[in-house]
Amino acid sequence: MTVSIVALSAGLGEPSTTRMLADKVVASARERLGDVSVEVVSLRELAHDITDASLTGFASARLQHVYDQVAAADALIVAVPIFKVSYPGLFKSFVDAMETDAIIGKPVLLAATGGTARHSLAIDMALRPLFSYLQAFIVPTGIFASPHDWGSSGEHALQRRIDRATGELASMLGGGGTGRTREDEIDLFSDTMLSISNPDLR
Repeated sequence: MTVSIVALSAGLGEPSTTRMLADKVVASARERLGDVSVEVVSLRELAHDITDASLTGFASARLQHVYDQVAAADALIVAVPIFKVSYPGLFKSFVDAMETDAIIGKPVLLAATGGTARHSLAIDMALRPLFSYLQAFIVPTGIFASPHDWGSSGEHALQRRIDRATGELASMLGGGGTGRTREDEIDLFSDTMLSISNPDLR
């Protein structure tokens, strides 16, 4: 049975590191899940539709199609940029115009990018509360990428976090919980501490 995933990228730039992160997560999910269909949606391309929906309360046919895809998907991958410790208004407006019960019980993998590792807690402080309110089933490992993570010294750790998160997503979709062991928890804590303590990120 083919698993369907919708990946939402809320990057505002072109090119976008947020879209780059989303693509890396999607690639890892494809390896982990095998028989999977993934639709990547860039919210930047829907900016006018999202704004109109916020003002009128009605989604255009193009935006409604995306909402229908989100509701029908087996899981979501959400990648957002972080500005001043939170996600951009475009992403919030997209969520505000979505049906409140659209993703109840749906597994959601959260990822974010930011200009400094000081933004890394935004996944837990901003994104998780939002998706908890929407009653989604949130993948335990969140993926945060700072400029350091795109360099040779941080790329390996970033890929490890990505693979850990997509492994958890695959386990959830397979009915096996998160699949995370005590050793995984220790590795995750070590990776997080290494990222925060790196002087290049301060």
